[in-house]
Amino acid sequence: MDEQVEISTPRDAANNPLVLAFGRLQGAANRLEYLLGRSLEQECGISHLMYEVLLILGRAGEPGLPMRAVAQEQVLTTGGVTRLVDRMEAAGLVERAEDPADRRGRLVRLTAKGAETAVAASRVHVENIRRFFLAPLPPEDRDRFAEDLRILSHAARDLLPRLP
Repeated sequence: MDEQVEISTPRDAANNPLVLAFGRLQGAANRLEYLLGRSLEQECGISHLMYEVLLILGRAGEPGLPMRAVAQEQVLTTGGVTRLVDRMEAAGLVERAEDPADRRGRLVRLTAKGAETAVAASRVHVENIRRFFLAPLPPEDRDRFAEDLRILSHAARDLLPRLP
């Protein structure tokens, strides 16, 4: 798959092994996002994006994270993360607090309800990951596949511009 293949027609482009491989990755990610996201919404009342923010804040612990750090982790604009956090705050999942290191800054952190929701949603999510993500793969390939995804994710993350 690594060899240089000449692309001179639309058929060549559509059948290029690298284009096909990336398309399969993207298609699998989109379909899994839909399946797992729909389950989180139906069973836990939160979107997949909200769930991801709960996890980011859970990893961070106290005292919380600045909005720009949440935006950077989710590849959102600061305006987009502000609107998302507004919705999450209205749902009682997060709260804004003063930043002890910067009197002008605000941090976002989990509420008790947000922590409970993160745990409940993670239980649902893990079962769905087992069902839809791991079960189709041969058991002997699962750990290597997960490691390869980590490598790809970190490599892409490191190429993104950092928010000021």
